[in-house]
Amino acid sequence: MREEAGITRRNFLKETALAGATAAVLGGLAPARVLGANDKIRVGAMGTGERCQYLMKLFKDNTSVELVAVCDVYGPRRDEALKIAGPDAKSYLDYHELLDRKDIDAVIIGSPDHWHKQMLIDAVHAGKDAYLEKPIMHSIEEGVEMVRAVEESKRIVQTGTQQRSWPHWIMGKQIIDSGKLGRITFVHTYWYQDYTLFLPVLPAVDQAQLDWKRFLGDAPDQPFTLEKFHWWRWFWDFGGGILTDLLTHWIDVIQWYMGQPAPMTATTTGEVYCMPWQAPDTLTAAYEYPGKFMVTFTGAINSSVDDGGIIFRGSEATLKIDREHMAVYPEGGRPVPGTLVPEPEILVRSEHDGTIDNVNNFLDCVRTRKTPNANIHVGFEAARSSWIGNTALKRGMKVVWDASRGRVAA
Repeated sequence: MREEAGITRRNFLKETALAGATAAVLGGLAPARVLGANDKIRVGAMGTGERCQYLMKLFKDNTSVELVAVCDVYGPRRDEALKIAGPDAKSYLDYHELLDRKDIDAVIIGSPDHWHKQMLIDAVHAGKDAYLEKPIMHSIEEGVEMVRAVEESKRIVQTGTQQRSWPHWIMGKQIIDSGKLGRITFVHTYWYQDYTLFLPVLPAVDQAQLDWKRFLGDAPDQPFTLEKFHWWRWFWDFGGGILTDLLTHWIDVIQWYMGQPAPMTATTTGEVYCMPWQAPDTLTAAYEYPGKFMVTFTGAINSSVDDGGIIFRGSEATLKIDREHMAVYPEGGRPVPGTLVPEPEILVRSEHDGTIDNVNNFLDCVRTRKTPNANIHVGFEAARSSWIGNTALKRGMKVVWDASRGRVAA
């Protein structure tokens, strides 16, 4: 990160450093290999699409890791993953065969959302630690089962909400904890991506090399389509649309910064205007939180200008943060000519993808047995809020989260 105005990062972190440490957890339902100081962490990858292949490269960049196995239902994806893992790795069609290997310490789970629950539960029962991509679950009920399985097994599970390990996002948490923004009553978040660029050019799939039945898993039987295979996040049988895919990242940050694990209410409206899928490609959601603040999210898939970010509006200052930078604008400052905002009091730019930090934090916790930054509990809470928003969308009404019963009110 680089400081560009006002308070320096070093001084600010010194003044507002977060205290406390997380307790170590040990044990498991199945015996796990005991890692010596010089032992490599042997890792397998399950569901080796584009995101998982990227994660594999980050794992491989860590000198303590050896990639030893890959699994996918599509032959070409297995072949691509094998090239990343190296010549000594083995490939599997059935992920249970990968989990049966006693020499594997941890797995990367990058499958479609509807496979996350069973893969994670099977992995921790087999004594494996896991890096699980977000959103962790395909329903709130699934998430409850997953948290219980991880707690019982005492395995290390890191979820793919990497902002928890990203330096300038951590600094943003420290700024809000310091009270610098004053009273925060409104948080706006957004994410815009242009999927229409890919609409006419979906890559061909060799169905002879695809086990479509395995892809479907517990989803209803249905014919193969290119759209469902490539854009599974946007079909309800496999994913949860823009809220679980994108909002999950941002709502995790908001709940982390504000110390609020769940909203009180959610209202969502959305529509499919331009894409050949089920979940809305254009959507607005509003959440009310017990801490007396409101969160709004807007998303669209036909434009990419501004990408995605979060704006925290406080009585003393406004914090704007995204994956490229973080800025704090004091309330009452003189606007820069030609704009409506003052010079930022704090401006920090990110110099690398925080997924690197998240992966390295996970690997460190595999050795130390400490609780990782993006642990199963916060991964569940983030995805839960996204699914509360989807419930409001599907019901076409404002819904109330009943925290005492752990469910949306009837």
